[in-house]
Amino acid sequence: MNKNNPEGNLANPLDDESEVAIDETAIKGAEESEVEDTEVQKAEDAGSDENGDLTLDQALAKLEEAENFAQDAKDDLLRVQAEMQNLRRRTEQDIEKAHKYGQDRFASELLAVMDNLERSLEAASHHKDAAAKAIFDGVDLTLKSFVDCFAKFKIEVVDPHGEPFDPQLHQAMSMQDNPEVEPNTVITVMQKGYTLHGRVIRPAMVMVSKGSSPDIGEEA
Repeated sequence: MNKNNPEGNLANPLDDESEVAIDETAIKGAEESEVEDTEVQKAEDAGSDENGDLTLDQALAKLEEAENFAQDAKDDLLRVQAEMQNLRRRTEQDIEKAHKYGQDRFASELLAVMDNLERSLEAASHHKDAAAKAIFDGVDLTLKSFVDCFAKFKIEVVDPHGEPFDPQLHQAMSMQDNPEVEPNTVITVMQKGYTLHGRVIRPAMVMVSKGSSPDIGEEA
């Protein structure tokens, strides 16, 4: 045993202090390293944001915004398509009506010619001489040509004698008692009516029957 060291195997106090100092230095170094790592991570995150990279929440928000925009665009497209279909349908209907009723005014003007031909035919029928018969035949042939032409363009005559009165097709000029027919029956056609593709261009002017008035004795 070393005489100069009475404690023999006991450690040197200086060595313990040195070890403590070393441990404190290691802990301090580890803490500084952790701080540096945190700062580096923050710097990297900041750099990522500056470079345009998004966080998960930001990416989800952007995705939702894009989906909403796409849905709005789809709704707008469907709305425009519906409006275009409606416009095309209205245009087709207008064209169809123009084809059907474009000759409405022209046909109305021809009705007066038809009326005059019928009156001439009626007047010629009362004369039995050869000249009158020739006129009758000529007018009759012309009238038949007009009737065929009217039928070709869907112009149809309304001659409702003996039919129930229809305010959509007939115009009542007067009413008259007539016990032989039902009330509201057309008993006289004063002027024929005409329709173009089913639409009235001139109503028939008619006289209509009404219910017979009760006898004065019956009232008493």
